[in-house]
Amino acid sequence: MRKLYTLLAALACICGCDRPAEVLFRSTVFEKGEGGIDTYRIPATVKSKAGTILAFAEARHDSAGDSGHIDLVLKRSTDAGKSWGPMITVWGDGKNVCGNPSPVVLTDGRILLVCTWNKGSDREMDIHHRRSEDTRRVFCLYSDDDGLSWSAPKEITSQVKDPEWTWYATGPGHALLTESGRVVVPCNHGVWDEGARNTCSHLILSDDGGRSWRIGAVLEKGNECSVSEFRKDELLVNIRDWRLDGSEREHCRLGAFVEDGGERADPQGCWTIWALPDPNCQGSQIADRRGRLYFSNPEDESQRRNLTVRKDISGTGQTWIPFCTITEGPAAYSDLVILRQRVVVFRQITGVLYETGEKSPYERIDFAVFR
Repeated sequence: MRKLYTLLAALACICGCDRPAEVLFRSTVFEKGEGGIDTYRIPATVKSKAGTILAFAEARHDSAGDSGHIDLVLKRSTDAGKSWGPMITVWGDGKNVCGNPSPVVLTDGRILLVCTWNKGSDREMDIHHRRSEDTRRVFCLYSDDDGLSWSAPKEITSQVKDPEWTWYATGPGHALLTESGRVVVPCNHGVWDEGARNTCSHLILSDDGGRSWRIGAVLEKGNECSVSEFRKDELLVNIRDWRLDGSEREHCRLGAFVEDGGERADPQGCWTIWALPDPNCQGSQIADRRGRLYFSNPEDESQRRNLTVRKDISGTGQTWIPFCTITEGPAAYSDLVILRQRVVVFRQITGVLYETGEKSPYERIDFAVFR
């Protein structure tokens, strides 16, 4: 099966199905040590109705680790990502963790942000094994002034987290506004079965602009994921294959179809996307107006490096060809955003916010624009 998908991708390139994209420019958004912050991680990005690019990240004050004092921060660009304004703290809660940003722009222009919280002293594995003092909680914030200021965080944990679930993560990366106006946030959770067993991906849904929420489709496996609508009310979830129990995994991505706008997982369950090599890392997926899919991740089976954007040529997320190499050096988490689409002469401009550096992928967060 792996050889079949490799052959299909090669044939697509030979036939000239798509021209390779070129990087137009890059800019640095967050840099290690800036503002006295040890490390910036976990990028997420959207373009507002006004055309402003919003770049979210976790400001990890004391170390590069996932616990401790972590704030959710933001920078704005009004010139298509060439330069960035001052840092805005979206949410900070003392020495606790405010993270996993998953933003989306609503039809009326409101910017909705779903994210998670936990005590800074509680580590992920302790939450998985129910040894923590508290647990992961889920919150929603919004901005009505193009990201300059933000509402107080509203807790929605009881609406979107099963009491039996342990760990919980939103995104990270952008959420989805479907053609019908539904907000769909890709998430994952820890599974408890007389002990910490594994993780699974799931979706949470809102049909009223984030005022109320509910759990949508729950998949039988998976971890961090990204969701796109490739046909009306038909979604594709692209999934990191991380396994808490340490069981054997393939060095590539998982996929799953979800029907009814995020309500119901396809009975076939998760399947292996052989055409997307992956070193066990988060990735980002997005669809354009034609339903064509794009995906970014470190395209290496063992190391977080060689950030590549691939493009789906099948319309179903199962056959991918290389589209643009963003960097051959260290790279980790990323998030895609479509900046401009032309309907008549279709030449799309896309951006990607990504972790990178010279020796480590956690030295800075850059933004690259490609066409």
